[in-house]
Amino acid sequence: MRFLPLRAKIRPVADPAREEGNRFMKVTINRSVLELVEGDITLQDTEAIVNAANPSLLGGGGVDGAIHRAGGPQILEECKAIGGCPTGEARITSGGRLKARYVIHAVGPVYKDGRQREPEWLAGAYWSSLELASLNKIKSVAFPAISTGVYGYPMEAAAEVALTTVRRYLEGHPEIQRVRFVLFGTMAYEVYERALRAMKEEGRLKEGRPM
Repeated sequence: MRFLPLRAKIRPVADPAREEGNRFMKVTINRSVLELVEGDITLQDTEAIVNAANPSLLGGGGVDGAIHRAGGPQILEECKAIGGCPTGEARITSGGRLKARYVIHAVGPVYKDGRQREPEWLAGAYWSSLELASLNKIKSVAFPAISTGVYGYPMEAAAEVALTTVRRYLEGHPEIQRVRFVLFGTMAYEVYERALRAMKEEGRLKEGRPM
């Protein structure tokens, strides 16, 4: 795991629903907040945003390309120095020109048939990202829907893995105060919202008061 130097001040996390009129859902898990918002992950002001990276960490299309374009060449230079990342793991760099101070580069699986360890690797990408956040004392993180673009992971199955993994992590790690899923487009947002509502209705969320 890589550690980065910490800056002293923590930026307050804005409510994107109030600022931009986007669709928004929020629940509390123990003392942490889990949010869903339809929007652009490159605009988030959480301390860290997560990049849906490929194993080379050298940029690509979709979210990966958008983050590199918005963050500038510094991110790519730091990624080159890291030298890649295995599927199911994550690495961390600075945020370059982004509002976020850090980018956590998580490598999800290419979906084949769901029986080639894809759920395990997808969960690992989320878990490893959150571990890096904890190790670097990052209190707020924004995720995209990892592996659901060109990697072809079905959105419904990916949402279940993503939300379950984040829920389990937050149940034992109150130092992460806020996790935000930033979903691109109405369809993605609605899938994650349905999955989160189902978790709530089925009693799979241990809700509490946020810090």
